[in-house]
Parts: sequence; C-alpha cells; structure tokens
Amino acid sequence: MLSAAIQILAFALALLGVLGATVATLLPNWKVSVNVWSSVMTPISQMQGLWMDCVWYSSGVFSCTMKNSVLSLPAHLQAMRAAMVLSCMVASFGLCLASLGLKCTRWGGSHRAKGHTAIAAGGCFILASLLCLVPASWFTNEVITAFLTTDLPDSSKYQPGGALCVTFISAGFLLAGGVIFCLSCPGKRSRRPDYPSPTDPDRLVPYRDEQRRREQQSWKPLKFDLPDRK
Repeated sequence: MLSAAIQILAFALALLGVLGATVATLLPNWKVSVNVWSSVMTPISQMQGLWMDCVWYSSGVFSCTMKNSVLSLPAHLQAMRAAMVLSCMVASFGLCLASLGLKCTRWGGSHRAKGHTAIAAGGCFILASLLCLVPASWFTNEVITAFLTTDLPDSSKYQPGGALCVTFISAGFLLAGGVIFCLSCPGKRSRRPDYPSPTDPDRLVPYRDEQRRREQQSWKPLKFDLPDRK
C-alpha cells in the first residue's frame, strides 16, 4: 500500500480537480468571440457556455442571459451539461471515499479495508475524469470545425475559451489522483496474523497477554536421560 504522504498528494490533486470541474461547469466562456469595434455600445466579446451566454461591451458593461429552457437547447449541449454535472457528483463521492481510505485517518476500518476503499475512490476519480474529457473534447472539436469550415468573417467566429482549458486541467488532476489511489492495493493476505500497531493502546494489552500465553505454552522443561548406575 502507498505511503500516507503520497495518498495526501493524490487527495489534494483530486480536490483541485473537483473544484476546477465545478468552476468550469459554471463558467460562461466555453467559446469566445472577440470583436474589436470602434463604437462604445457594440460588444467587443461574446461568450457562450453551458448555462448562460454573456456579452461584454466596450463601455465596461457585462450582461449575461441564462439558458432556462432545456427543451430549446440542442441535444449535444444537454448531453454535455449532464456529463459535467455527473462528473462533479462522482468526483465528490470519490472524495468521501478517499477520506476514509487515507492511512493518516482513524476511520475507515482495518488496513485492508482502507486499501479497498482507496481503490474505489480512485475508480470514481478516473470515471469523473473521463466524464470531463468527453464533453470538453466534443465541444472543442465542434468549435474548431465551425471556425475552419464556415465562411463567416473572423469577427463572427468563435474560438475555444478559458473554461475548456480549466476543464482539461481538472480532468488531468482527477486522472492523476485516481491512478495514485488505485495503486493503494493492500496485497495478498499473509498467513501470519495481523499484529496491532504499537501506537494503538486499546489492543496493545490484549496482544501482550496473548503473546505471553503463547510463550508459556511453547516452553517445555528439558529432560536429560542419566545413565543407570549399578
């Protein structure tokens, strides 16, 4: 099983991945159109996200419109929404399992149970990473394809925004944390009994009594055969 320091590092990476995926889901700049115009009331930047569309005017006004109607959205956008929300939920559940599987915590059961819990947490992080990568890659491919194939002027085209970069980075953090947690395999069970830790006062006294009893049972007096004297 991995050391406690490496597990803490994996937990920190997974936590950063969960926070990044949550923030990227809510950000409006999944694709951005930059327009440089001279008029004060014309937009210089238009952004579209999964939940809202925003416009930034040259006067400094920033306006956003929520996408409230789910039925009016295209199917691929609804699928991306569902994938990102499901990714955040699975990753959050993985954090709960990871807190139980850490070696530095007192809860979570025995050493072997903690190992299995850590592996389950790693599986959740890997699944959450894939759920982030699929919609981010799909959205990026659509934006780049539309930018290269349409005949619109460059001022009316969109390019990938910063939210996609945050999504890819968060997916990488989740994947790294998941792989590290999956390496926390407890190994095969040994035939010898598991002895309690010296720092565990609740099990130290019974262990000493059991060890003393075994030593007494294993001790036998030595017998010497003396020659018969006639």
